Parts: sequence; structure tokens; C-alpha cells
Amino acid sequence: MAAVLELVAGSYEQITFGYRVKMGGNDWTAKPNFTHHAHTASVSAVAASERFVVTGSKDETIQLYDMKKRTEHGALLHHEGTISCLEFYGTSHLLSGGEDGLLCVWSTKKWECMTTIKAHKGHVTSLSVHPSGKLALSVGTDKTLRTWNLINGRSAFIKNIKQNAHIVRWSPDGDRYVVVVNDKIDIYKLETASVTGTIANPKRISSVKFLNNSFLAVAGDDETVRFCDVEKAKWVCEFKAHKTRVKAVDSLIVDDYCVLLTASNDGYIKMWKIHLKEELEPPVLLGEVNTTARLTCLAVWRPVQPISDGPSEAATSEELAQELTKKKRVREITEKVIVEDESKPKKKKKKNGGKKTVKQ
Repeated sequence: MAAVLELVAGSYEQITFGYRVKMGGNDWTAKPNFTHHAHTASVSAVAASERFVVTGSKDETIQLYDMKKRTEHGALLHHEGTISCLEFYGTSHLLSGGEDGLLCVWSTKKWECMTTIKAHKGHVTSLSVHPSGKLALSVGTDKTLRTWNLINGRSAFIKNIKQNAHIVRWSPDGDRYVVVVNDKIDIYKLETASVTGTIANPKRISSVKFLNNSFLAVAGDDETVRFCDVEKAKWVCEFKAHKTRVKAVDSLIVDDYCVLLTASNDGYIKMWKIHLKEELEPPVLLGEVNTTARLTCLAVWRPVQPISDGPSEAATSEELAQELTKKKRVREITEKVIVEDESKPKKKKKKNGGKKTVKQ
């Protein structure tokens, strides 16, 4: 049986697409496997764990999809405003950020919200969990970069970056992180929390992904993907990936090479093979699939156990219509725990509307 993975992409058309990929040599094929039309607005974020795919939207909900049972698993209704970012830590926790300035930590066992942090005065634009699971970084429209202690849910460090950053990412080893402001990437070292290098992209940056601890893939508002050496803070390679702007990038390691995944406004998801050696060479196209949709975000799902390579079916438009009329199973959080921002004076909170407020 050939190795299998799935590509999961969100779109402006409110639909999440799933494509099963057969991995074989230099010729990979992707076939439609599922479509999930649970949102009533465009999909803004997607993340995948070993069991679940989660999507966030401008409709203020986080939708859950069980990849094992191939069924929707309910919705999380805790944020107000667009869900801007989602990230799993292992299989046990999910972190979410939104326009309401909240950073939420969810337990995936019962899908309960364990902690809610008022992370930013404006929107939370991006978050990233440290590989240890003990720290998280967030950036927002209040022009700050914040480090969070996830053990106690408190702010560990606040840095005024004087501009609104829209992406933050830890390196795989957790010794570096990058902060993106428009077309500029600042590279930080954890040990000193200071900028060790800055690199500018020709266009506004839409997505970044660490391929390993040295190389960062960068996509912007054009058809080109560029690779940055974060140790030297310089561009080392670039290639034309799509006909229009690249919206999202992801990657995975297969055997002795890296597979870069790109999604574009042109509707295509493409899979590229690249060898992560000292002198990077442009990647080779392994395969592609046309979703015919305007894609917004991308994730890759890999099962722990091998799954059948038998015929797969995507939902028809008639089935999608039936899904929209079905009564959805919703998991709504009735208890909200607010962890106070330590940068503000502490105030006593009152019980309000059945939502319990607890000081940490």
C-alpha cells in the first residue's frame, strides 16, 4: 500500500476541501476525498492534528471535523469576530486567536476551553506554540509581540514592535522565531529576545513556514516562493510556484527530502520536492490539483495508522445543501475563564450573564 496523506484547504467560498494524496516516487496524485461546508462565511484558518481538522471563519465559529470517522464533530462558539489563527500542540490541545483579542486554550479530549487570555487590545493576528508546549507567542493590532507562559496562563514578556505584525512562527528547535510585518521579516533569537537579522520581501508576505531550523519558505502577494537562510538572514533560492499570488505554504519531511505545499488564488494546490542541503536548488513539481476555488489557507493531515487507498468520494452540491439544512451538533462553552493581562491594573470582576470570571 502506498503512503497516504491528505491536503486540507479553506476557501473564500466557505468550503473546506480534503484531497487524499498517493505518494509514490516523483509522481504524486491527489483525489477529492471530502468537502465540509459548515461555515457561513469565508474560511480564515485551518489546522490539523492526528485525529481532527479544525477550521476558523469570519462567521465567528471554529468547526471540528473528525478525520477518523469522516464526520463533523460540532462547533466551538467562544470568540466574537473572525477566527484569525489556529494551532494544535500535539494531540492534546488547540490554541485559537481572534479579532476579539482573545487567545483560547482548548482541551481536545472533551473540547472544553481550559483558559481564555485577553491577549491583545486589538485583534490577535497570529500565534505560535513553542515546541516544548510551555510558551506561546502572539502578535496583534496593538503593535505588540507577547510571550505567554502556558503553564500558568500569564504574560511572560511584552515587546513593543511599533508596527502591527501579522505573522509569528517558532523554528522547529525553538531557539529562534520570526515576526512578519507587511513585507519585512525580523529574525529573533530566543536566548536574547533580540533581532539577529532582517530581510525584506518584494511583496507583502502572506505565509511563512520553517522547512527545518535553517530555511524558511516565504510566500507573498505574487506568484513566487522564496527561501530564506535564517542564520545568515539572506535569500538563497526562489521559484515561480503559481500563476497568481500564493496564499499559503506548508511542508512535511518524507524520507530524505522535504515536500513543500503551496496554495494559490488560482485554485491550485501544488506539491514540490526539495532537498534541504547547504546550497538549495529550486524544487521539482510532484503533483497538483485544481480545487476551482479561491483558496485562503492550507494544512496537511497525516494519519498515524495506514488508511485504505480505496475509492473516495467528495460531497456533491446536493449533499452540501442537505448538510446546510441539518441541525448541527454544537459544543458551546458556558463558563468563560478570563486570565487578566498583567500589563493592566487588576480590577475586581462581577458575575455577569452566567459567565464566571476567575482571577488566576
